[in-house]
Amino acid sequence: MAVCRTPALGGHVDVCSGCGFARPAYHSCRNRHCPKCQNLAQARWIDQRMKRVVNVDYFHVVFTLPAALRPIALANRRRVFALLMRAAAQTLLTLGRDPKRLGAELGITAVLHTWTRALEFHPHVHCIVTAGGLTADRRRWRPARQRYLFPVKVLGALFRGKVLAGLQQSLALGELSSPDPTATRRAIGALHATPWHVYVKRPFGGANRLFQYLGRYTHRVGLSNQRLVSITDDTVTFRTKDGRTLTLSPEEFLRRLLLHVLPGGFVKIRHSGLFASRQVSTALPIAQRLLADRPPIEDPESRSSWTTLFQRLTGIDLTRCPRCEQSTLHRCVLFPHAGRPPP
Repeated sequence: MAVCRTPALGGHVDVCSGCGFARPAYHSCRNRHCPKCQNLAQARWIDQRMKRVVNVDYFHVVFTLPAALRPIALANRRRVFALLMRAAAQTLLTLGRDPKRLGAELGITAVLHTWTRALEFHPHVHCIVTAGGLTADRRRWRPARQRYLFPVKVLGALFRGKVLAGLQQSLALGELSSPDPTATRRAIGALHATPWHVYVKRPFGGANRLFQYLGRYTHRVGLSNQRLVSITDDTVTFRTKDGRTLTLSPEEFLRRLLLHVLPGGFVKIRHSGLFASRQVSTALPIAQRLLADRPPIEDPESRSSWTTLFQRLTGIDLTRCPRCEQSTLHRCVLFPHAGRPPP
């Protein structure tokens, strides 16, 4: 990320054959934690997901790991993050399939976030959940009650049980890194008696609003460039909440920023229920037909070049000269700076 869009990664120069205008552009790092490299990836992802939704209302549900478990999560990031996401999805699916609740299969998209606005470690999962589901016989769509999904206390209790059971099993199998397993076991056991809070936001509109909403969560990183206020040799200042700012030393700022770099290969966006891969060609089309949705049309833009996608998002044609607006720009390759090779 430190060398993103610098000569260290190489790049190109766009030159206009008509007026001589020249514009250098350096390559992106394409790291998924980089604040400059997510917009096009986000747009492509949303395009690809457009054919895998049902046109109903959606709830936003947030599952948060309690503060007492954050040290365990820091020492066992991959295992605890996976457990957190699995427990959140299983909690929703279990209650959805319960005949006393809904008696149907929900569609769920879950996104892992690990930060607060102050860049502190705060693992939580945002779940976008269909306001209803497909019955087990696949003959009916059963809508959820208006403005209501499941009781938050029931959600919290079931989520708590699944997370703690998973942690206890991992600890018993020696899969958790802990300097004092006995103390860790006690800390986990004590959380059985505490309430775990789950946030459920009132449902918002159908698929169109869903995509706009998802885009703010799926490819978000801990800190965007827009939130940076000032940088000096001794301080970094950035915006937090409600117009407030926070000033940190460069070392502390980097420490907090790197807390939110996920383990290599970890999948932070996961789909369950009707949106799971195995349901895409079976149950999901049935739900779409029952809801009288139009057959999904694959968006050709999802396979377009990045310049075409950029033009669709911004209205700017990067292949045309911005000065004379007549000639086409020709590209000349810039090789990476010899003194600082790319990572």
